[in-house]
Parts: sequence; structure tokens; C-alpha cells
Amino acid sequence: MEIRINQGILALVEGDITKEETDAIVNAANSRLMGGAGVDGAIHRAGGPSIMDECRKIGGCPTGQAVITTAGNLKAEHVIHTVGPIYQGGTKGEADLLRSAYLSSLKLAAARGLKSIAFPAISTGVYSYPLAEAAHIALKTAVDYLREHTDIKAIRFVLFDRRTYDAFAAELKKLV
Repeated sequence: MEIRINQGILALVEGDITKEETDAIVNAANSRLMGGAGVDGAIHRAGGPSIMDECRKIGGCPTGQAVITTAGNLKAEHVIHTVGPIYQGGTKGEADLLRSAYLSSLKLAAARGLKSIAFPAISTGVYSYPLAEAAHIALKTAVDYLREHTDIKAIRFVLFDRRTYDAFAAELKKLV
């Protein structure tokens, strides 16, 4: 599924984010930047040890913020590591933190002159964010960004399975 917004393209695909050829892929990292499960582990395994070496030098990243490294053996040029919130019932500012994780990643990519970025479904795995709500926040942030900025030309959501893809597709239809 692909739509044009302003001068950019927003796309949803089911697949493996480690295979993306965008300027940057986004890693749903933990605050220590020390690798982990899910997409975080997959990116570190596929990218090789150079990503972890850079993460160690950076030292950490607060929830809702983003940092950037090279991409090691990946096809993308960079990995943007962002920390989404652990879902705690929705009353601890999780929505604002999730929005900030996406927006911080987009702003960091733009500041580096990158034109394309691929996101996973941040916080929907081991951090237990409800999928439909997370999809709405992710897509609204991306749509709003593309409407207000022309620096990034392509935002791809690379969704691991059909259930996640379907949830994102349903939310995108509501937004545009």
C-alpha cells in the first residue's frame, strides 16, 4: 500500500526491515542500546558488530529520542536507534513518548540530509503497545510530517507479519 502526501511517499509493506535499501532503517532499541529481542536483535545480527561498537560509544538513548549509527553489513546507509515506551496502561505518557520516538527519528534523518527511512512497528512487540493505537500514532506522525516538510521523500513502514500490516493498513485508510 502506497500513498503520495505532498512531495513524499508513505508506504506499508510486509517484510524484513534488515533487507531495506532506504537511507536509514529505524531500530526499536532499548535505552541502553545494547541489542535485544525482536527487530533490535535482528538488526544487530544482520548488521554485524560495527553497529554495537558505535552504540557502546554513544552509551544510551532516552525513551522518545533517537540516535544514529552506520549500518554495518545492512543495505541501508544508517541505523537510527529510537526507544519507544513500554506500555503501562496508557496513563504514563506512552502516546507522547511513542509519537516522539517517530518524530525524533524523522528529524534526525532530515538533519543528516537523508531522503528515505524505514520504520518497524515501534513498541508493539515486547513493549506490549496495543497494535491499533500504535499504528495510529505512527502513521499520524508520518502523515503530518510529510504534509509539513519536503525534506524526506519516502517513509516506509516495514511490518513483520500480516496481522501488523493489516492493522497499519486499517489505520492508514482512516487517516487519508
